[in-house]
Amino acid sequence: MLEIEISRRNLLVGSACLMAASLLPNVAVASQTAPARRLKFYNPNTGERVSACYWEKGRYLADGLDEFNWLFRDYRAGDVKMSIDHRLFDQLFELQRKLGTQREIHVVCGYRSAQTNAQLRHRSRGVAKKSLHMLGQAVDINIPGVQLSMLRKAALSLRAGGVGYYPRSNFVHMDTGPKRQW
Repeated sequence: MLEIEISRRNLLVGSACLMAASLLPNVAVASQTAPARRLKFYNPNTGERVSACYWEKGRYLADGLDEFNWLFRDYRAGDVKMSIDHRLFDQLFELQRKLGTQREIHVVCGYRSAQTNAQLRHRSRGVAKKSLHMLGQAVDINIPGVQLSMLRKAALSLRAGGVGYYPRSNFVHMDTGPKRQW
């Protein structure tokens, strides 16, 4: 009979290794059941469209993410956030699954430079001073053919990040910040 002795030190080292492995980049957080994740976006401000696979075989794909980063750019200032938070794309993918649609997502606003955010804040009280848009962690969207109230309900059901409802402006805000709603 083989006896295995587990010392406190070995247990702590093993636990630390498991913790470190869980922090490794490029492992997707969204549903593992989909073999590949593809999203279609339309930016009504620029008229541009992107349809790309951004995750496959357990890994994020740089080419797809780069295309999304470009479409989510601050078109007003011409600034591109080189790495929009990939968790935002995971949320959008899961949102579409909840809604049972693969329709094109209209990106009303993605990344914003600090300058653009300040200009928008000067014009509207609805723009946060420390907006997550400036960190590439937020997006304002609508999906033609999907009622905005249903979009909001589905976004809230994800229980991930913030969800803002702007029916007068025809968009739902989603972000990867703390869970909250307004």
